[in-house]
Amino acid sequence: MPLPPASPLSSVEGPVLFAEDDGFAGEASVFNMTVAHRPHVIVGATGVADVQAAVRFARDRGLPVAVLNTGHGPSVSAGEDAVMITTRRMTGVSVDTARRTARVEAGVRWGQVVEEAARSGLAPLAGSSPQVGVVGYTLGGGVSPALGRAFGYAADHVREIEIVTADGELRRVTSGSDPDLFFALLGGKGNFGVVTAMEFGLFPVRELYAGALHFSGDDAREVLLAYRRLTSTAPDALTSSLVLLRAPDLPFVPDFMRGRLTVSVRLSYLGTEADGKALIASLRAAAPVLADTVATMPFANMASITNDPDEPGAAVEHFTVLDELSPSAVETILDAAGPGSGTRVTMVNVSHLGGALATPPESANAVRRDAPFTVFALTVVPPDDVAAHGDLGLELIDRLRRSGGGRRHPGYLSPADASAGNVRTAYDERVYERLQAAKALYDPHNMFRCNHNIPPRA
Repeated sequence: MPLPPASPLSSVEGPVLFAEDDGFAGEASVFNMTVAHRPHVIVGATGVADVQAAVRFARDRGLPVAVLNTGHGPSVSAGEDAVMITTRRMTGVSVDTARRTARVEAGVRWGQVVEEAARSGLAPLAGSSPQVGVVGYTLGGGVSPALGRAFGYAADHVREIEIVTADGELRRVTSGSDPDLFFALLGGKGNFGVVTAMEFGLFPVRELYAGALHFSGDDAREVLLAYRRLTSTAPDALTSSLVLLRAPDLPFVPDFMRGRLTVSVRLSYLGTEADGKALIASLRAAAPVLADTVATMPFANMASITNDPDEPGAAVEHFTVLDELSPSAVETILDAAGPGSGTRVTMVNVSHLGGALATPPESANAVRRDAPFTVFALTVVPPDDVAAHGDLGLELIDRLRRSGGGRRHPGYLSPADASAGNVRTAYDERVYERLQAAKALYDPHNMFRCNHNIPPRA
């Protein structure tokens, strides 16, 4: 659709797409196809000026703004009144080896940063998948499966954020220049504007003792109990998670997983191989091991710890926080998702937090600190029949909430959590009130609401 010369979008260098334009559906596509977007217009931003033009266009017309960085958000469907800004063309990465920092633009994925930093013997607090976008991940906190317990949340190490706020202005935000906005951005997700670039710290890590131990689902009880004992005394240098997986009977699945329940413990130890072997010896002895990939590896290979899928699909997710991995929680998981349960849930993931993740950083942010464990249930569903499967996994999560949790975490919110009430439970009350105050100041009309929304305080 041609734009009138007076339109703010006429100056955009990237594509401006309406529903009838070629490429519209592809530009709006997402990784988790349970969420579908049909916005009024999509602006494929190539830089800050394009983002500003799109925000001003939305502001002048009273339209909501949805931000799609790399395809893993936003959490609610952008409707026909929304202006969607995609940032996947903004892919600049620079590493400062002297300062041990990286600066990334909004469309950068973790794989790019890991590769670039590794050339200098440095490592970021990257997510499990190299396909995940750096900015969206970090705005939710960001738990690294390799280094999280050793160094904390990715949000803890952000130095500067460049953001276009609802007034269309570009701001360079630090803990010193704008402490309230800086606090809110890190953990408050995409509620305060469009982040166009971010600078954060890197760490001198070249190697890990890492990988996964895979067991038969028939041994789930023994493995869960051994994992409970391991995490009760684990040093901060060990980051881990446990996964119950029902893999499909398909050719691309390893033989030992195909069409059956397996239990995998994913491990990453920042220390020597000898110490790592001693640390997980009891876990290796808990039951017969079907496959053992734990070994010393270059940090650049960290994605192999979890081997996340890289193809889009539809999956329903439900999350909760656990106050402890108690015997009753173990029994609840086994009863609801273990062998013989008959569940349709594809995967149950238990992640061990604590360590440096529980320690407040020098620059305060909105990330929850009191979560020792998180659990999520994921179920692969048909993309064209999501509504009929939305409650799959919820029974397990509700039972775990009743037995020791009931809270949520800003880094673990799914599309199913996108109500105001659910979002509120992801934060401590005082933190939530501070977020609402920042929202009232920087986005008083709640233009950025196609997300896990935090409405402005009245």
